[in-house]
Amino acid sequence: MDGNEDLTNATTEEKAARFEDLSLSPTMLAALKAADYLEPTPIQAGLIPLALEGIDVVGQARTGTGKTAAFAIPILERIKPRRESKGPQALILVPTRELAVQVRGEVAKLAHGSKVQCVAVYGGKPLREQVDKLRKSPQVVVGTPGRLLDHMGRGTLDLSDVWCVVLDEADRMLDIGFRPDIERILRRCPRERQTMLLSATVPPPIQRLAERYMREPQNLNFSPKELSVDTIDQYYFTVPHERKFDLLLKLLTREDPRQAIIFCRTKRGTERIYQRLSKRAQGVASMHGDMAQSARDRVMRNFREGKVRLLVATDVVGRGIDVTGISHIVNYDIPQFCDDYIHRVGRTGRMGREGVAFTFVAPEQGSELTRIEQRINLLLKRDEMDGCETWAPDVPTEGQAVLEGGDGQPGQQQQAEQPEPPPPPFAKRHQRRHRRAL
Repeated sequence: MDGNEDLTNATTEEKAARFEDLSLSPTMLAALKAADYLEPTPIQAGLIPLALEGIDVVGQARTGTGKTAAFAIPILERIKPRRESKGPQALILVPTRELAVQVRGEVAKLAHGSKVQCVAVYGGKPLREQVDKLRKSPQVVVGTPGRLLDHMGRGTLDLSDVWCVVLDEADRMLDIGFRPDIERILRRCPRERQTMLLSATVPPPIQRLAERYMREPQNLNFSPKELSVDTIDQYYFTVPHERKFDLLLKLLTREDPRQAIIFCRTKRGTERIYQRLSKRAQGVASMHGDMAQSARDRVMRNFREGKVRLLVATDVVGRGIDVTGISHIVNYDIPQFCDDYIHRVGRTGRMGREGVAFTFVAPEQGSELTRIEQRINLLLKRDEMDGCETWAPDVPTEGQAVLEGGDGQPGQQQQAEQPEPPPPPFAKRHQRRHRRAL
């Protein structure tokens, strides 16, 4: 980038303008009203005017702040009639299949009252079905990089008329190795185009990508200085690996969440916890990368509709999935990377709502917890469960050095197996809280 200072450094608490003040068409204002969008979020109020002028933008904001509508609204406002452009005019790149479906749905909702068509292309679905949709000349295409390249290679996706490219959740796309694919796609797009990059964080690799493929982008930063979300209460339990499932049952009984995501590190671990939990509770589902796309779509649909109350998942749902009813997050396995913790916890507390997150920490994983606390500049509060005090014999005390654990597997300090506890009785949340020093 060209060294421009951030145009703004705002939070979602700041007062935003009205949609009527953003020079939007009557059709768009009617669509926003039909979608029950009453006023723009800060990133929408900041990004939409720039995007309407065709300016390249790097927008930094956490998920759940209205990023999708921020780029979808100006795209829909600037779409040309079909007689002037036969191919896709806007291309939106996303990291996951679920996000592709979600973005397509948002674009379709905001296109209410217009004749704009949007198609999502992603792996796990038959190519022929997507080819048929692309032949109908949709104006907007949303897709994952790999599947977009498949269609480009087969000649079923022509980018010659594209005047706008959006990189949504750009940091996540780079994290999972999509940078070469992204660059190949960008090189095939017309040089005279508008590019918008949306990301929760803007690390050096994102900056280099912007410098190379964007034209004097304006920077918008709507990320709070603290990476934790103020409306989310964050706690941790110290618990041996072999007792985590027992703690999970007690915690779910105590909290009685409206909807919760239980995050595990591995696909196999996710399936194992799902199988055990589904025998003890109703409304349980799982999601991980080994599932067929049709099954993943069905799970997400049921989760959004409230038919699924407890979702056991890997980090495949840690980014970009917007389900507003989630009240609780449980990190059954402490995340491997600190930023993954931020995105997991961000699944609750959406759009200013309250939420609560719990992290299970094995006695030898104290250093991993400390790194997360340092990253978010916040001390997680220690929680306790009645009847579980004897489960963790060596709870780290203030300043105590602890060994780093492995990937969700029992470590060398494993305690002898304890007898199976009785089913957890319903109890109110324990009132004692202990702050843990860094």
